[in-house]
Amino acid sequence: MRVFVTGATGWVGSAVIPELLAHGHTVLGLSRNEENAKKLAAAGVEAHPGSIDDVESLRLGAASCDGTIHLAFNHDFANFQASCATDRLLIQTIGDVYAGTNKPLVVSSGTLGLSSTAATAAATEDEVGAPEGMLALRQGSEVLAISLAERGVRSTVIRLSPTVHGPGDKGFIASIVGIARKNGFSAYIGEGASRWPAVYRTDAARLYRLALEKGKAGTRYHATGDQEVSTKAIAEAIGKGLGVPVVSKSPEEAGALFGFLGFALARDNPTSSEKTRKELGWVPEGPGLIADIAEGHYFDESVKGKYVL
Repeated sequence: MRVFVTGATGWVGSAVIPELLAHGHTVLGLSRNEENAKKLAAAGVEAHPGSIDDVESLRLGAASCDGTIHLAFNHDFANFQASCATDRLLIQTIGDVYAGTNKPLVVSSGTLGLSSTAATAAATEDEVGAPEGMLALRQGSEVLAISLAERGVRSTVIRLSPTVHGPGDKGFIASIVGIARKNGFSAYIGEGASRWPAVYRTDAARLYRLALEKGKAGTRYHATGDQEVSTKAIAEAIGKGLGVPVVSKSPEEAGALFGFLGFALARDNPTSSEKTRKELGWVPEGPGLIADIAEGHYFDESVKGKYVL
């Protein structure tokens, strides 16, 4: 297939590209500037000028391809409502282009939309969830994408784990490491009983390719290699790697320490990927989160997390 990819130079997108190319697909990557265009060219990918809020460029890019993988999102938490509205418009635009064609549209979401303060069981792909606040805003994209199946689009949703980890990661784990280094201790909230799923970056990339190739219309898939890792275990692994003490903080203290990350760390989010593995034949091969942290790459001082206060 010729595949239109948004977010092609991002953390997950830059792993999806070689995965697609290795399996005989060609890629058209959305590029908002010359720097990104050069990165795409170096990866053997054609650049398509435009941005996630340029409706006409999105329409043209999608129409010229056999399917789309949508990975881009503006993580501007100060204007999160606007970012979510832009995301829905993008999905609607490409959905309109693909209506009645059965072309695949793979949209990104997150497992945190299924989280709670104390989960009783691992969430499954068939659960919709009832998130509140910021998580509810983000879920609108998922609901819209699934609805496109009724219009003849082979739309699927991949719910990414809170951490897509691996060498080069600058997201949540790198940020938590940066906070621990800055403060001289590694912290968890309360008893550290809240749990996160996790997925290795190249495993996530392979799942996107499988969903593109054979995902069922109107289906949600889970990118979870680890079903659950306690936040205390994460803090302990970071403390060991940095050689700093591991301490508990109250929810009130966590807000000042972690910022908005404190909210995510307090969410209990065990998440199953059993259906995903059965339907798509997806088998995670990379290390689990704790083993990956133990590899040591997160403790290189040149690695700067994006969310350190």
